[in-house]
Amino acid sequence: MSLLVKICGLSTRETLDAALAAGADMVGFVFFPPSPRHLSLEIARDLGRLAKGRAAKVALSVDADDATLENIVESLQPDLLQLHGKETTARVRDIKAKFGLPVMKVIAVETPADLAILPGYADVADRILFDARAPGDATRPGGLGAVFDWGLLAKLELDLPYLVSGGLTADNVAEALAVTRAGGVDVSSGVERAPGIKDPEMIQRFVRAARATEELMAR
Repeated sequence: MSLLVKICGLSTRETLDAALAAGADMVGFVFFPPSPRHLSLEIARDLGRLAKGRAAKVALSVDADDATLENIVESLQPDLLQLHGKETTARVRDIKAKFGLPVMKVIAVETPADLAILPGYADVADRILFDARAPGDATRPGGLGAVFDWGLLAKLELDLPYLVSGGLTADNVAEALAVTRAGGVDVSSGVERAPGIKDPEMIQRFVRAARATEELMAR
């Protein structure tokens, strides 16, 4: 299976076009007001139309209620829901049942103990995304440019597809993949020139680096 490359936190036509032109498999859109990458439903509708059929559209939310998710789904028409909050396994199951969309649950990682919850979520989610745990005083759970110890995933046995994120850049994505053997990578702050401001050239560099690593690992 080929490596999945996801560019998250896209908010303009220019940067979405850059991600699509670079060959991203997934394009992520953030619906969480504290984030500098938060999208209005109107912009999401516009960008969703541009991305349709060209890459999988991922809607990122954080502990959103059903009404919020309904508005997101109606506007973006995503292919995948990314749950980045403290959603329980029961909540993940309910969201899948209600919206009929595959779900990617984010697991925040800092120590080996953080992986204890993995089996429960693996039973109900379609994909897992491992991200660095945010500091206790952070206003949002991700997109902070923090890296976690990839070695914690080195001996991971998980049948479910999984991605890694957290502080990835064009310069370290090869190491992240070599250590974790993940089936996908997810970048946001690592392709930004300022918080929430994506850089088309950085997007291109990241995708190119990820693809080059994929080729090397396939040999």
